[in-house]
Amino acid sequence: MSILSIILTILLPPLPVALHKGLGGAFWLCLLLTLIGWLPGVVYAFYTLSNPSPNSI
Repeated sequence: MSILSIILTILLPPLPVALHKGLGGAFWLCLLLTLIGWLPGVVYAFYTLSNPSPNSI
């Protein structure tokens, strides 16, 4: 994970998820968690970006 990715994850959690995973379910869940509360969105974004999915390109 790059420094830019970490900064974006802290400031706007759905953005790096969308850049790395696309506009699929991970993005929408991160957006929902961010709207509910900033911290759950950040935690989920870090979790999503740190665990590579087997279907990733």
